[in-house]
Amino acid sequence: MKYLVVSDNHGDRDILVDLTETYRGKVDKMFHCGDSELEPTDSLWNDFIVVKGNCDYDPDFPNVIVEKSGTDIIFMTHGHLSNVRTGLTSLALQAAEVNANIVLFGHTHEIGCEVRANVLYLNPGSISQPRGPIQLKSYAIIESTPEQLIVQYYGREHQPYKELHFVFNKN
Repeated sequence: MKYLVVSDNHGDRDILVDLTETYRGKVDKMFHCGDSELEPTDSLWNDFIVVKGNCDYDPDFPNVIVEKSGTDIIFMTHGHLSNVRTGLTSLALQAAEVNANIVLFGHTHEIGCEVRANVLYLNPGSISQPRGPIQLKSYAIIESTPEQLIVQYYGREHQPYKELHFVFNKN
């Protein structure tokens, strides 16, 4: 399975249109981790699974999504309600409740990718307003095989950031 993960475009609808046109039919699912600042009725959401960020004010966006895809259980939230700025403990507890093996979140605008206790925690960074030590506008693609989770980060022009490629073995 292949999953595109993007977050924190903050009103930049055009980049989401571009991602949709580039990846429709090439990935199995597209996830948006919040702070789109778009309406929940936007036609883009026909292609994305989306959660509410702290800058998305419409109550029609869900705070959390649990998506089953193949053998994966994906837990997604924006992160502001899980205190992701101070660590992953709250996310880990929420993920454990649903037996998730992939956790997606945004909010910090910082690229993050690690495995803890056989669970992948991934922040795609911000596609429009990056922060932190890695100042790259980014999104990620996760390839999930029976043996591995392969993560590649990309820039707005869909070029891979070669140094941001990770392979994790599944246990």
